[in-house]
Amino acid sequence: MALVKWDPWREIEDMFDRYTRAVGVPRRSGGSELSTLADWSPQVDIAETPSEFTIKAEIPEVNKEDVKIGIEDGVVTIRGERRKEKEEKDKTYHRVERFYGTFSRSFSLPDNVDASGATATFKDGVLTLQIPKTTQAKPKGIDVRID
Repeated sequence: MALVKWDPWREIEDMFDRYTRAVGVPRRSGGSELSTLADWSPQVDIAETPSEFTIKAEIPEVNKEDVKIGIEDGVVTIRGERRKEKEEKDKTYHRVERFYGTFSRSFSLPDNVDASGATATFKDGVLTLQIPKTTQAKPKGIDVRID
């Protein structure tokens, strides 16, 4: 299993974003050094069955072509971009709560996955990534003869 460097500032930014969303304050934009990492983060569910791990990410209004998935050194990364609608001169927005721009989420994988067998589907704004588990050999008991 690969180690992922912990970024405490990212944790604080994520906590601040969750708080501001909960109270209905729009997210601050630009200018921050932290915002260069990603402009927003999609919500994910990670589940495990006896045969695979499943990661579901909510990314509505994102084109399939704008999403990239990579698995390297035991870490799966989902990157993409939700493009903002071009502004129309005769349209006035009274409230904008959806996030636009780039996103990136990374997750460490356990050692018992077969990254080469990973598959992804994209339907109704939900990306579903399925990563099968490897069949681990069960340890054999060895009888040791005593002389």
